[in-house]
Amino acid sequence: MWRDAALVAGKDLRIEARSKVALSQVAPFGVVALGLFAFALGPDRAPMVSGAPGLFWVAVLFSTVLAIQRSVSVESADGARDGLRLSGLDPAGLFLGKALAVAAQLVVLELVLTVGVVLLYGAAVKTVWLIAVACLLGTVGLAAAGTLYGALSAGIRVRETLLPFLLLPVVTPILLAGTRIWQAGLAGGTPSDATPWLHLLLAFDAVYLAVGVVVYGPIQEAT
Repeated sequence: MWRDAALVAGKDLRIEARSKVALSQVAPFGVVALGLFAFALGPDRAPMVSGAPGLFWVAVLFSTVLAIQRSVSVESADGARDGLRLSGLDPAGLFLGKALAVAAQLVVLELVLTVGVVLLYGAAVKTVWLIAVACLLGTVGLAAAGTLYGALSAGIRVRETLLPFLLLPVVTPILLAGTRIWQAGLAGGTPSDATPWLHLLLAFDAVYLAVGVVVYGPIQEAT
């Protein structure tokens, strides 16, 4: 399973490295979203600093939809999805590989958006490790849930418009928990301030990783 996951992740990341879609479209979209939020909040720094955690995660969620759509579209042409079915690769490995490739792209995106939050909103990160842990756990959950729902929508003609409706309500716990942990990180809070939200992210990650490993194969066969 892990060997197959590494093969699939390597394939997807090589495709992205050559096409540069994530670099030229997904990351700029997230930065533009942050910029629009800054304009909407006006020149006063106080609302921007207080709203920075939530706006960061909203930008990440919207960008995740684009990354998942790209991940699905890679296998939509030239019978690539059928080729994966016939390849003999472990379905669990396929799921983990696709999720790993998406997670790698999201990590880069979140680094860019964190810099954007600091520069555009004037936010100061006081507890760096809390921010880092929130991003890591949130990335795992987004990649797992996004890969699963991307597979569900893969065989539908209107997948580009259906995927946001399927994915965004489901990942609301990541938005909520990630925002609360970021608030603690920007305020210099203690670990106890973020513990319940860290537990929520861990539970979300565990559920979607387990569900994806189990049902990704049947979903691929059905679509």
